Amino acid sequence: MSGERGTTLVLDHVSVARGSRTVVDAVSITVVPGEVTALLGPNGAGKSSLVLAIGGVLKPAAGRVTFGEHELAGARPEFIRASGVAVVPEGRRLLPNMTVQENLEIGTYTMRAGAAKEGIAYAMELFPELQKHWTSPAKLLSGGEQQMVVLGQALASRPRILVIDELSLGLAPVIVKRLASTLREVVQTGTGILLIEQFAHVALSVSTAAYILGGGRIVYSGTAAELSANNDMMTSSYLLAGAVAGDESRERETT
Repeated sequence: MSGERGTTLVLDHVSVARGSRTVVDAVSITVVPGEVTALLGPNGAGKSSLVLAIGGVLKPAAGRVTFGEHELAGARPEFIRASGVAVVPEGRRLLPNMTVQENLEIGTYTMRAGAAKEGIAYAMELFPELQKHWTSPAKLLSGGEQQMVVLGQALASRPRILVIDELSLGLAPVIVKRLASTLREVVQTGTGILLIEQFAHVALSVSTAAYILGGGRIVYSGTAAELSANNDMMTSSYLLAGAVAGDESRERETT
């Protein structure tokens, strides 16, 4: 893997409050170029709040978020994206009445015309399945195809760090496998990925480093391989909650 494009994203003792409650407490995470870093944990662990803080939607109550020479904590979302950090929030947030083309173009609005064109071409190279839906409203696509659109929108900006919240939520295993293969391809370019997941098996299959967030705090930090081999941790309440949610969600899987 090449790290030539990359710069390290560093979260240093980041805390996030929602109302009067601290939901993320002194979390430190490093996301390096050319690797997938997994952040695991059950619903309510604070994962999505941390994502919103990285993306500039929430301002951290304490700590620093740095990307190279850029201080991102408290910065506006457009500055964070222009700095090279793209965030894909949970829930496939696209513009449903706009076409696939228009949704991808939104991801390049800060780029010069030539770079934007190249970025969209890169996204389509990663997700050629979208070509047949180029002029279709995004709301008509399947869940898996919509996830490709939101990932493509982020990747069209050619980020150096990509943050993905709940890649596999509501998707059939065959689609998750397809998306995981794309992540492996993306990191080969030197892009670093922070993959936030409930389902450990999905994230650990593509990751080098891994963290577990429980009750707003980091309860595990190490390699993905070490975590996979740690039977006690893999069967702990921090991950079993996600496994139970996964069993329930399979009844609602979409492709």
